[in-house]
Formats: sequence, structure tokens, C-alpha cells
Amino acid sequence: MVISLQNIGKRFNKEWIFRKCDYTFQSGVSYAITGPNGSGKSTLLQTIAGAINPSEGKVEARIGSDNNSEIIDSGLIFQHLSIAAPYLEVVEEMTAKEFLNFHASFKPFLTGIDTLKILDIIGLKNAADKQIRYYSSGMKQRVKLAQAIFSNTPTLLLDEPCTNLDAVGYSLYHQLMKEYCSEKLVIVCSNDTEEYDFCTEKINISNYK
Repeated sequence: MVISLQNIGKRFNKEWIFRKCDYTFQSGVSYAITGPNGSGKSTLLQTIAGAINPSEGKVEARIGSDNNSEIIDSGLIFQHLSIAAPYLEVVEEMTAKEFLNFHASFKPFLTGIDTLKILDIIGLKNAADKQIRYYSSGMKQRVKLAQAIFSNTPTLLLDEPCTNLDAVGYSLYHQLMKEYCSEKLVIVCSNDTEEYDFCTEKINISNYK
């Protein structure tokens, strides 16, 4: 999977959030998008995901080998990525088991991984049949991360992935990234170095103002 940002910019009314952003993201590499609060990190991530259209330039995604790659229609890029972010909610009326099964019905999990195994890995096996609305904020965040990390997609987008997690949760996050995401294209938006310390490439959005 390769995602190319070609001179993209985004503005709301007359205010430019970012401009002249040229960058190429590739599978097997982890990237961090950094910058001050309110600088547009989440907006850039949502533009990459195809949830927001750029005001100028274009986002191009390709899948396949260099000699036999195929451009993905911009309206279908969501099929090739998974995302976890504070502004994306889980269905709290469902149990964790129901929610993950529902998610897997349209975005299957990695080979050899099923819902019960996921709940065991993230430490929620004993709460599998409890409605998510009764979970703590940290437990909900584990579910958010699980549905994204274990999805069988080549691209993983994470916005402030350790929100509401304690020290044990941070450790679990790093374990999951190491064991299940090494071959994916990973993009992390954060100001917390512990959330992106494994990323080999770093993009400061302030350079695109």
C-alpha cells in the first residue's frame, strides 16, 4: 500500500489548516504526525483516510507491487484502512463480543484471529458479554484499538491512540503494534512521544502552514 499526498491543502472558510503538503507513505513503515494542539493533525489524518476532501491537491492510494500496482478509487480507500480516534465511537449498546463480531462482518480480522482471541489478548475476556456502556474509558479505548489493529487492512491510522490508557494499557499498545502491525503502513497522530516512539519517520505539520 502506498499513499501519496500531492500538494494537498485544506482550509475552513478562509483559514488554511495546512498547505503544499507533498509526502509518500509506504507499507512496512510507521509514521508520526506531530504538531501543537489544534494545528490540524487530525484534519490531515482524516484527509488521508478519505473522510475529508482536500481543498487543493489530491490524495492517491495504490495497492500491489511496484510493477503491478493499482490506483484505489478515492471513494473506496476506506476498504483498505482501519482507524482508531477519540472522535470515533463504539456502539455502547452492544457487548464487546457483539461489537467486534459486527465489525468483522464488514472488515474481517487478521488470519487466525477471532473475537474471543482478541478479547483475551486485550484483557477483556471476562467482560466479553458486558455492554460497552458499562466499561471504563480505558476499557473502551482497548476495544477501539482492537477493532483497528486486528482488522485485515494494509493501513492503520491512529489518532492519540493511548487516550484514557494507564501504564498497563500503554504497554499493551506497544505489544500490539510490535506483534501485529510490522508489515502495515502505520500513521500515528500525537504529541505524546510514548505513543509514537516506534515510528521511524516523523512529519511536523507546522512545516506545512
